Formats: sequence, structure tokens, C-alpha cells
Amino acid sequence: MKDLNEIVKGLQEALDSKKAEDIKVISIREISDIADYFVIATANNIHQMEALQDITDEYMVKSGLTARNIEGHARDRSNWILMDYGDIIVHLFDREAREFYNLEHLWKGGAAVAVEP
Repeated sequence: MKDLNEIVKGLQEALDSKKAEDIKVISIREISDIADYFVIATANNIHQMEALQDITDEYMVKSGLTARNIEGHARDRSNWILMDYGDIIVHLFDREAREFYNLEHLWKGGAAVAVEP
């Protein structure tokens, strides 16, 4: 398995390849035991949400991580999909849900991670 930092960087690139918007990576390892990273991204429509969910799972499996749990699915028109890969938790939102839940604010104690695409 790759180093977690490498996986997060590659995941950001994978999401960017599908035109995800406002991709944020937050390191929460210092403030929580649930994971090391949150990766948060926004989809513009249900088709893009499905593409983001698919590319995330494909990339993570190739990186040696399988989902422990997935809540929501683009086929069901979910506006928030949570994909738990253990040390990395991915949150895919539509724009309205992202603004409403504002995870960046809720987890403001975490450190924003600059990951260049």
C-alpha cells in the first residue's frame, strides 16, 4: 500500500480529473481518532456525483484500500456520499449540501493540507 500522503494526493488528482470542485483535504489525526484525513469535494449534478463516487472507489481499491462503509449513492440521488476507507474518509456533496453541512467549519481544528493537483 502507498503512503497515506501519496494516496490523498492521487485521490485529489483523480477527483480533479472528473472536474470535482472545491476539493479540500483536512488532516484530522491530531484532533480525532476516527481517521487521519477528510477529503471533501463538490459535484455539480447527479451524473458528476456518480463519476466522482466511481473514480474514488476505483482509485482507492488500486491504492490498496477498500471501503469499510459507504453511506449514500449517486443512483439514489444522494446529496452527500460518505465513503469510509479507514484512515481516509471521503465526503462528496452537491453544492447545497456542502454549504449546509459546512464540514470545513465543523472540523476547523483540523489542519488544511495543501495538495497540489
